[in-house]
Amino acid sequence: MALLEVNDINVYYGSIHAIKSVSFEVNEGEIISLIGANGAGKSTILQTISGLLKSTTGSIIFDGKDITQTPAHKIVYLGLAQCCEGRRIFQQMTVLENLEMGAYSQPDSTIRENLERVFERFPRLKERRRQIAGTLSGGEQQMLAMGRAMMSNPKILLLDEPSMGLSPILVDEIFDIIKTLNQHGTTILLVEQNAQKALKITDRGYVLETGRIVKSAKGKELLDDDDVKKAYLGG
Repeated sequence: MALLEVNDINVYYGSIHAIKSVSFEVNEGEIISLIGANGAGKSTILQTISGLLKSTTGSIIFDGKDITQTPAHKIVYLGLAQCCEGRRIFQQMTVLENLEMGAYSQPDSTIRENLERVFERFPRLKERRRQIAGTLSGGEQQMLAMGRAMMSNPKILLLDEPSMGLSPILVDEIFDIIKTLNQHGTTILLVEQNAQKALKITDRGYVLETGRIVKSAKGKELLDDDDVKKAYLGG
């Protein structure tokens, strides 16, 4: 059984039909990538899965439960967390306070253990735990956003453009962290403009054009696909 099933969703912004009959699935333990041009609908799909937007049709099944109409804050309790585009950390709070905010859905007895797990994955955050989050570098802020999402102990983590605005060295570091999170049991649904980087770590990928899935295959197959190379990989 798939951990996440998206079945025939359609999403509108007013009269604009942004997502058009999209269906796909994510199996437990996979890294799945959604790739496509700006405006293709990738972020809209993530926001619909996490409950921030609503589909007019179809269903979203997570861990055997229909969450199509479930409010976003309740979806977090079920084990689905999203790390939004642009990081969106609490700029005036410390690193530690940001992480503690991410644990609101967890019992108090688990917070220390979750915090140690985050610090193990992101040792730089441990060094800067008392620092005001807005003074961190871009890469550190991205680590904090991911760490905050991990504090909810998610079964699946939705990552929206985690490499945006980062230097090549930091991009490599972020993708290494994504692989490590996955190896330690977190299923990943990844939206990433750097399609080449994403597909290299992807089990399967879906290509979106103007709100529709037009192609799906294993990550390596998409890397070798001439149409994908020409459109998204600079080949």
